[in-house]
Amino acid sequence: MIDLFEKCPQFTIANEYRELGIYNFFHALESRQDTEVIMEGKHRIMLGSNNYLGLTINDEIIQAGLDALKQYGTGCSGSRFLNGTLQLHLELEAELAKFLRKEAVVTFSTGFQSNLGIISAIVGRHDYVICDKENHASIYDGCRLSYGTMLRYKHNDMEDLEKQLQKVPDNCGCLIVTDGVFSMGGDIANLPEICRLAEKYGARVMVDDAHGMGVIGEGGRGTASYYGLEDKVDIYMGTFSKSLASLGGYMASSEMVADYVKHNSRPFMFSASMPPATAAVALAALKHLEAHPELPKRLIEISNYFRKCLTDRGIKIRQSKTPIVPIYTYEPIPTLTIAKELYDRGVYVNSSLPPAAAPHECLLRTSLMASHTEALCDEASDIIRDVLKKFEII
Repeated sequence: MIDLFEKCPQFTIANEYRELGIYNFFHALESRQDTEVIMEGKHRIMLGSNNYLGLTINDEIIQAGLDALKQYGTGCSGSRFLNGTLQLHLELEAELAKFLRKEAVVTFSTGFQSNLGIISAIVGRHDYVICDKENHASIYDGCRLSYGTMLRYKHNDMEDLEKQLQKVPDNCGCLIVTDGVFSMGGDIANLPEICRLAEKYGARVMVDDAHGMGVIGEGGRGTASYYGLEDKVDIYMGTFSKSLASLGGYMASSEMVADYVKHNSRPFMFSASMPPATAAVALAALKHLEAHPELPKRLIEISNYFRKCLTDRGIKIRQSKTPIVPIYTYEPIPTLTIAKELYDRGVYVNSSLPPAAAPHECLLRTSLMASHTEALCDEASDIIRDVLKKFEII
């Protein structure tokens, strides 16, 4: 028998990056998650957050969390299935179902857990689940946790999706799962064609709207709303950790499907429920979004402005219509080196390396908030241009 931990010293890549001085992960924030932050003792422009609507610093939303903490205490100490359901959870689910125009919502303790819990409950031993190759890791792990057969199609390639659908036996169920807005590239799924193919072959459709909720669609209702296909998507999944400034996740569906998942999803049944303050913040942020439908419009407006800032400066970006604006850097070492230089110059961005990015297509992932200003976009773009010039990317 070999030592179980033998693999640990063989993992050397992180230390190699540390020795090169370009390890660009686990930087510690010392301030609120805002457009400008204090990170490791220095002021930096934040271009690496998923706080799309800028609601993490909203005073009314913060107060809602404090009030829930005082009323309910710090935690629920058990699962929703047993002693961990608060009236607050039910209010959040009802409000979100109304907002998303679905019959029911089930909330989970994290977004990652939501995909684990939904897919593993819905996809059984003789079922198939078909995934876009660029889907989030939590979708893949949800497929692995299920007993079904997983097939993959090339990113947003509808011809390849149809080829995979043709492999599913007539006596098997099938779920097509796609990100709505893809987290690294910022592009939007071809949902009209996915829904058409699903109807043609008798499959069901699930959309992970973690980066679509609060971002696109009518009033920020997400990808299905963006395309006018709310009645064609069977399951929405989303998170509270991005636009809604909290933590947790949800499934929106028919009442029948929601009830099935609540009684068959092991990650839901055997995990402690969302803490009171977390649920209260998500609910307050949702109500704020409902009251301010101009926020998603402002988010897209400032994202387009930043995209223009970059292209006007000769910077090659991956085009999208969302607040995710990726900048091509191609290889891992240059990507990390440039990200470190930007960090030192006062701009925080995320490094996207394989497996999050395809080989030779590494990116600097930048993302905007509705609260970013044009002046900050200009300042950050100038710094990015100067650094990319230094490393001969432009």
